[in-house]
Amino acid sequence: MLLGLRPYPAHRRHAHRKTSMLRLFWIFLGLALAVLIPFLLWGEGLERSFSRDGVVVWLADYGQWAWAAGLLLLASDLLLPIPATAVMAALGFVYGPLWGGLIGTAGGFLGGTVGYGLCRGFGRPLALRLLGPGDLEQAERLFARAGGWLVVLSRWLPVFPEVIACMAGLARMRLWTFLIALLCGSAPLGFVFAAIGHAGVEHPVLAITLSALAPPLLWLVVQPHVRARGRAAAERRSEG
Repeated sequence: MLLGLRPYPAHRRHAHRKTSMLRLFWIFLGLALAVLIPFLLWGEGLERSFSRDGVVVWLADYGQWAWAAGLLLLASDLLLPIPATAVMAALGFVYGPLWGGLIGTAGGFLGGTVGYGLCRGFGRPLALRLLGPGDLEQAERLFARAGGWLVVLSRWLPVFPEVIACMAGLARMRLWTFLIALLCGSAPLGFVFAAIGHAGVEHPVLAITLSALAPPLLWLVVQPHVRARGRAAAERRSEG
């Protein structure tokens, strides 16, 4: 061992990792509260207004632009407690399972992308102040390693989709990986509930099961290709 240099004690490394994870938890909790507060204030009223039948009536007021109104309504779930599955079911009732599923998928995808983009573009300075460079690097490593799974598994849960999308932006998760994972999570939800809305079924167990199981199965198929693309991009950067 070189004179004057001592290895960093294991218990201190463990304490540092524990502190870093605690800070990440507080960031996560703060984002979750930002999503939950509008739900506590307006969620009950919006849920009554935006039942499947209520959304169908609301969409009818927009005529040929109903698809755009539905898409923006789903995207606004980032800020407002919109019952997204009811909107997707209404889109399926109005446009059928195919086009309704496409619009529902696009709406969920748009909301996640906006959350990611805003936090990546404007939330970074705040994250640096709250976490510091070292802890933020740890968050980046977490999302580089498991971000795809976090995004995919969060899409069918309440509150978590918006929070994870924002965390992915703060941690600067690779854009391509985020977008593919987001699509894998959003598409099953959009198409399943559009089909349910088209069929006129209320609160189906099958829909909840499919929307929970299909995203990770899709990600298992797609993930090797995403990783291969990432390795190829890293090799091109190193050669350049």
